[in-house]
Amino acid sequence: MAVAKRKRGGLAERPAKRAKAAPSATEPRDSAAPEEYSIPPPVSQGKWKNKERVLIFSSRGINFRTRHLMQDLRTLMPHSKADTKMDRKDQLFVINEVCEMKNCNKCIFFEAKKKQDLYMWLSNTPQGPSAKFLVQNVHTLAELKMTGNCLRGSRPLLSFDPIFDKEPHYALLKELFIQIFSTPQYHPKSQPFVDHVFTFTVTDERIWFRNYQIIEEDASLVEIGPRFVLNLIKIFQGSFGGPTLYENPHYQSPNMHRRLVRLSVAAKFREKQHVKEVQKIKKQESKVLIKEDPTEVVFETPAEEKPVEIQLVKPESKPIVKDKKKLRKIQRKKQKKLFRTESSV
Repeated sequence: MAVAKRKRGGLAERPAKRAKAAPSATEPRDSAAPEEYSIPPPVSQGKWKNKERVLIFSSRGINFRTRHLMQDLRTLMPHSKADTKMDRKDQLFVINEVCEMKNCNKCIFFEAKKKQDLYMWLSNTPQGPSAKFLVQNVHTLAELKMTGNCLRGSRPLLSFDPIFDKEPHYALLKELFIQIFSTPQYHPKSQPFVDHVFTFTVTDERIWFRNYQIIEEDASLVEIGPRFVLNLIKIFQGSFGGPTLYENPHYQSPNMHRRLVRLSVAAKFREKQHVKEVQKIKKQESKVLIKEDPTEVVFETPAEEKPVEIQLVKPESKPIVKDKKKLRKIQRKKQKKLFRTESSV
């Protein structure tokens, strides 16, 4: 093919491209030709059917630990959404409207009171039910120095204590936990791997949440975090309200707990003061004289009488000298005087 010459002041004419001939069906395919590489299809070929979306947000007045815990839950749950903090003056049923605007049917709401007490609401919006917990012993991912590490967005396994199948209120909480914390299959933001476990254990009338990584080599578990303890308060029929289905008889409010601690400290202080007053009264009381016991003289052994020695000459005063060298000099002078007197005699 001749090379097109470039004209001065104008563009070179490009030769027309030849159209590639489609391979005929009867033409035999060359076996020696290399196979063409095609882009692999996406890993999750299934259809996303379980459209569970969880809204995770809080009220104003939370501390840094609660904020980090909330961020950790959003990281572990790819099907969650975030929202701005809710004002304290707003009523809780407003959260149902917020979930509807965010297209969420589950909600985890953190409510802070007195800048030291943290409450967690788990709700199925807008029909219900909902549960209110007191969150205790919070440890976040940044705080815990754990050796485990899991893939971001992977789907977790949920492990429950056997007591969740025995009592009805725990069975209701189990179903609520499954719907909220389990990542839906084929979720766009999730990964098709299962490499960590969420455990819910009931101990001391509380629910203990732990997150463990599954190690493939020996199938052992390594804790990742976060970790917290949920103390159940009430279970409501509706979302953020309604008739009470269950009330925990073992629950003790933080205000009552702090009051009992103060009362115990005050009782110890009052006891110490009472002991001091009793000791003062005993000291001020008149002493009772006990009669002499005639049998006490039986075991007394009289000591030997020593002869009385009368010293006629006044003893010499010993000089008080702190310095030992001066004391030695004085002793030498006295010895010299005695030696002279003896020699003169």
